[in-house]
Amino acid sequence: MTKLRAIVLAFVMPALAHAEGSSPIIQAVVQDHILPRYETFANEATKLADAAQSDCRVSSAPLKASYNDTFDAWIGVSHLRFGPSEQDNRAFALAFWPDSRNKTPKSLTRFLVDGDPAGLSAEAYQEVSIAARGLYALEFLLFDDVVSTIGDPQYHCALVQTVTQDIANNARAISTDWDNTYANLMMHPSESGPYRTDTEALQEAFKALYTGVEFTKDTRLGRPLGSFNKPRPKRAEAWRSGRSLRNVEVSLTSLRDLASVISADHPGLAARLDNAFIYALDIAATQDDPTFANIADVQGWFEVDTLRQSLEAVREILADELALALEVTEGFNALDGD
Repeated sequence: MTKLRAIVLAFVMPALAHAEGSSPIIQAVVQDHILPRYETFANEATKLADAAQSDCRVSSAPLKASYNDTFDAWIGVSHLRFGPSEQDNRAFALAFWPDSRNKTPKSLTRFLVDGDPAGLSAEAYQEVSIAARGLYALEFLLFDDVVSTIGDPQYHCALVQTVTQDIANNARAISTDWDNTYANLMMHPSESGPYRTDTEALQEAFKALYTGVEFTKDTRLGRPLGSFNKPRPKRAEAWRSGRSLRNVEVSLTSLRDLASVISADHPGLAARLDNAFIYALDIAATQDDPTFANIADVQGWFEVDTLRQSLEAVREILADELALALEVTEGFNALDGD
């Protein structure tokens, strides 16, 4: 082989590999579901950091609006806990929840009381406990009655700027890694990559879908529901910022999209699955308490439990029908360890 031909092939072969030989389903999962959602998250997180730079006060309406936009975008990708989001614990640094030991308010309180210099630098903040990082930490800083008022206001303001910049840096790093490396690895399995076959890549996508549904059912809804005799509304996700129900709805919308892509080769099954998602979303739309505080009452508990049961119907279709049709299993997902 001549040196010139070797050089040409070095450039041409990767391009051909990127263009040919991958499963249409996996291509659609990556190009239509994963990449645009992570790009949206990175963009919203950048806007959030910019908003904090402009006005980092707890009273800032633009900052809180950007917080909600960024949280929406995160929930839209929160089920995709593999690849770049696992590197350096990025996903956990963005979303440390559930926090059963209340580590987040304790960690933030230490920063605010001590005026820790690490809270003034996004680079230094990468090394602190993940409990003090991410969107749930930011919620405490902006919405919690106690944490939002602790310490010197100037330091609190600077800490908000640091946390938002850390979120933006993490979000952009995940999106960039997907664009530059991991998308191609998933769409084009090889013996040297994380997926050796299209089936393994499809297994990963299905696992994200299944675990996302299960997490919303068992954790976003199950934790605050507790038991009929002992409901725990203060265990609801992001209740301080009034996002508990919103997170369920955004999650279901994103998971429904992923389900439609994965099940595209099985039209009848895809239709039944989509109807199950629609039914769950319709029930979510009837809920009248954005924080699930109403589960402390008998009627409210049954209303939210009805929503949980609708997600169990989705889960059953995934486990009993779609997994069989795709010849995959539920597997293990990083969310299982939350």
